[in-house]
Amino acid sequence: MKLSENQIIFTLNIADLILFANSIGIGLTFGDANRDPDLQKLYYFGYTIQGQTKESLKLVPGKVKSKTMNSNHLKRLAVDFNFFIDGQLTYNNTTLQKLGDYWESLNKNNRWGGNWKFKDTPHFEMNL
Repeated sequence: MKLSENQIIFTLNIADLILFANSIGIGLTFGDANRDPDLQKLYYFGYTIQGQTKESLKLVPGKVKSKTMNSNHLKRLAVDFNFFIDGQLTYNNTTLQKLGDYWESLNKNNRWGGNWKFKDTPHFEMNL
């Protein structure tokens, strides 16, 4: 199957996930929905860019945000969400387990980062 065909399935699954979340009282906003290779490098090597103007920009070491240079975000097969319950932001893994279980039930290739040893609760992906 072509990548674009998998991306279409992924997008439809995301639509189902958003509707399901809403039906159980969880509001979603997009976190990381579009990642380019340069941003992935920053995440992998643990850097951020600070500054507001071209002259003030600087590369600052920080926390590593990704353990791979082969992220499904780069294939447009992953998205990170922010979760709101009663207007309050939460990333509580236990509270969001029902949402993660639903995601994984939609397609055999769907994985939720909340079920990983290294918890990545906001992360929903299709792993091919």
